[in-house]
Amino acid sequence: MHDLTELHEWHEFYFLLGSAAAALIALLFVAVSLGVGFLTFGRQNATRTFMSPVVVHYSAILVCSAAALAPEHAPLLIFAVIVGACAIFGFIVAWVTTAAVIKSAQGDSNIVLTDHFAYGALPATAYCALLVAAIYAAIGRPWALYLLAAALLVLMVINIRNAWDLVLTMVRMQSKQKRKPRAR
Repeated sequence: MHDLTELHEWHEFYFLLGSAAAALIALLFVAVSLGVGFLTFGRQNATRTFMSPVVVHYSAILVCSAAALAPEHAPLLIFAVIVGACAIFGFIVAWVTTAAVIKSAQGDSNIVLTDHFAYGALPATAYCALLVAAIYAAIGRPWALYLLAAALLVLMVINIRNAWDLVLTMVRMQSKQKRKPRAR
């Protein structure tokens, strides 16, 4: 693979993946606007720890999909640099998130072991695969596109789980607040 003509065969895949990522980002904004009472100043660290990385990961999927769908592909190296930059930035976000989840878990019994993996370690692994795909795409390995697709798909599935977890947490917290008797 010395140019990006092979990406034309992946058009529908990246169109679907990018569209889904964009729609899920929009739905997260809707969830945030509906949960405005939940996202208080006192919960800003939790919002940064759990909500922001999900938006970053969906955005990385969107950017990589958009780069793959560009009508006139730039040189292969530019495509690989865009994907590689997303991978490096996403990896850093994933490990910072892992540290924040571990720190949050010390004072919150609601954070379970799966959160450590789903919010940090698994996205970091997907970003490592994405970086490897970018490197191998740059040197012309045809299977790099399969690795790229797999890494983005894994990232999408992980973030669907995380977004669902966030919505459930917001609903549970809202219902707890409504059940508390109000002081008069």
